Amino acid sequence: MSRATPVTAASQASVDGPARTPGTHLARRDTITHEADPSPPATALSEPDPLPGLQAEFPAFRIWREDVSGRVRYVACGRNLGLPVHTVVTCDPDELRSALAPVRQVTTVPRGSEAPSIARMYDLLLGGKEHYAADRAAAGPVLERFPEVAQIAQANRAFQARAVRYVAEQGISQFIDLGSGLPVSPSTHESAREVVPHARVAYVDRDEIVLAHARARLAVDEQIAVVAADISDPALILADPALTSVIDLAKPVAVLLVSVLHFLPADLADAAVAALRDAVAPGSYLVISAGTSTGTDPDLIRSLQAAYGGTAPVTGRTEAEIGAWFAGFALAAPGLTEVQAWRPDRPAHLVLPLSARARFLAGVACKAAGIGSWLP
Repeated sequence: MSRATPVTAASQASVDGPARTPGTHLARRDTITHEADPSPPATALSEPDPLPGLQAEFPAFRIWREDVSGRVRYVACGRNLGLPVHTVVTCDPDELRSALAPVRQVTTVPRGSEAPSIARMYDLLLGGKEHYAADRAAAGPVLERFPEVAQIAQANRAFQARAVRYVAEQGISQFIDLGSGLPVSPSTHESAREVVPHARVAYVDRDEIVLAHARARLAVDEQIAVVAADISDPALILADPALTSVIDLAKPVAVLLVSVLHFLPADLADAAVAALRDAVAPGSYLVISAGTSTGTDPDLIRSLQAAYGGTAPVTGRTEAEIGAWFAGFALAAPGLTEVQAWRPDRPAHLVLPLSARARFLAGVACKAAGIGSWLP
């Protein structure tokens, strides 16, 4: 079976019309479709739908599925003409993924106020000012029915600061903050440097507005890097020269995945965490928080899916599935728990549940051999 052929922006600009080659059909000047073999019948409903994973993996493209005369094809169209691959059409999702692979390193979310943004909506929940009308319109119906979502976001941010200080107290001096979001004080490096003044931090995100703010407000010295990358591709992140300029992966590091994994399809989230677990040195830490479907009102999950639907998937994971992200690591007490209850700054008996309708879990764990499943 011949391969689908991507079209580059350069080739579009340099020729009047590409010649037709065996196995392809020129549907329009910048689009090549695959016709070498008939596409297979539509995927059975029992099989996993590859579309959400493709959309999350390649955010620089609009990707959709078309059913033409009972046969399925996938279309990817670049959001701007500066991409090295612009449009690909094929019946095979794996073929589409291979064709778009060269663009992984440039798949940032473009600036703009027309669509809601994960980072800006989180800023809204935290009481910040870096949000637009589209973000408020998306979050409004959720907050009207479930106002506790804002409290949970604020408790999650407080957990992050406590977790970073705890890990720094264990001797960790380098941190990778994945899906770092818009800057909020205390930032990761501010919390870490309360304990380790020379702490080094790499902030990783794919949102262009986040990256611009991070470069302007967080990159205060040469011990801090800002990396444009997607958490669904850990290998690319860990090999990025900006990251390796401040992070020594041969030594223990703290990897933060705070309130980000539920914005990935389950398979991508699991694969990303597994790759990070394997890549980091012994003595490294994982800091994770995520919403769980266990004990959460299904109406809230549906409301969040509707709010973020045009931006990212919202995947409800069970408590057991979140716990599995720490496989092979030793959890620090109190283990996987409600986000506000993880080593709170006030006595535990004064920490009350934030909601009977929403659960948000958090945990911190160390990659350490021979010490059992728990740390003090």
